[in-house]
Amino acid sequence: MKSYSLVKTNKSITLATFFGLYVAQSVPMSFFTTALQVLMRQADFSLTSIALMQLIKLPWILKFLWSPLVDRRCISTADYKRFIIRSEMVYALLILVIGFLDINTNIQLILLLLICSFVASASQDIATDALAILTFRSENKGMINSMQAMGSFGGALIGSGVLLMILHQFGWRTVTVCMCMIVMVVILPLKYNKGIQAGDKSETVYARRADFIWFFSQKGIWRQVCFLILYYSSFIGILSILRPYLVDLGYGLKEIGFMSGIFGTAVAFVAAYPAGKLIKKFGCNTIRIWVAVLILVSTLYFMQMSYTHPTKIALYIGIMLLWSSYGMGSVVVYTSAMDCVRAGREGTDFTVQTVLAQLSGIIVASVSGLVADRMGYSGLFAMELALAFVSLIFIAIFFKNKKSKNAKTGNNSKI
Repeated sequence: MKSYSLVKTNKSITLATFFGLYVAQSVPMSFFTTALQVLMRQADFSLTSIALMQLIKLPWILKFLWSPLVDRRCISTADYKRFIIRSEMVYALLILVIGFLDINTNIQLILLLLICSFVASASQDIATDALAILTFRSENKGMINSMQAMGSFGGALIGSGVLLMILHQFGWRTVTVCMCMIVMVVILPLKYNKGIQAGDKSETVYARRADFIWFFSQKGIWRQVCFLILYYSSFIGILSILRPYLVDLGYGLKEIGFMSGIFGTAVAFVAAYPAGKLIKKFGCNTIRIWVAVLILVSTLYFMQMSYTHPTKIALYIGIMLLWSSYGMGSVVVYTSAMDCVRAGREGTDFTVQTVLAQLSGIIVASVSGLVADRMGYSGLFAMELALAFVSLIFIAIFFKNKKSKNAKTGNNSKI
């Protein structure tokens, strides 16, 4: 009993350690993408200049290009820890430097440093994901991915909520110092947590520079690729157009900020936790279908709302369904991605899959505005409903009896 309790305690501490690392990635990204645009507009920057803010996200889209280098560099647990800690220190230092620059006179330098800081953050993410894959056994993959999703949504709440209030009250420099401290503090549990012991990583198979391309050459991988493209696409269009939809329904900025930002993100944060528990109990493929059904219900709910003027309660229910789908769906995507990694290329293969899911979401989000302009909200919600239905049918047919790689081959990880 004592041994079991010790193992359970070590697992909880390790999950909390990874949760902190994922929070540290999300906080600065959510803050800068939200606050900097507002500050630039208040400083009378042109909309064209503000639009360039999207460039700071490039490292997170292009990180698959250098993910094989991270896989080649990191072999042992100590290698991963050193790489993550050094990346975090660079990340924190650049954020601190940004805090001492004036937005009015140094905006180009700020943007450049932000891009560099997110390169460090994205590199940390590659190593963190690979270490998580090697540390946790297949039956606990759902829980570590709950921590990843909860860290992302929790960081978004802090970055776009708490820190915005600090910004309003105490100013730019204070906020950046706070972010620097957050990023640095999460290093300590990683450094001193002896329970993080990666399973045996292949010492004969090394990632090649173009291994992100060879990922697609695996037998049967097309099923996973199609799943990743369809899963987020089936609801992300509604999510991207939710704020304009609420504006057209007559809601003010403060109400919209709470409904879509705080309430929605909090729902996703909470929903991510039971998703990991359910995956551990029933398996990823079963929960993949359940969440696909939830996504279908969410899109159907919004479609029927578009034919009426919904009450505030009805909107809250719709937002809860939508963000629950996002929170649980994120855990499913991450867990399924972990099942499709090759030995020695864990960081590369996981990164390729998550970037693919993000890109499909970005494309659908970009098209959703055009569809809503041409066909109205009903047309957009109908399109998303069709995508959700196709996604559910695809999953039901091609993943019904498919066992995960880890379930078949086992895993040498310690937790």
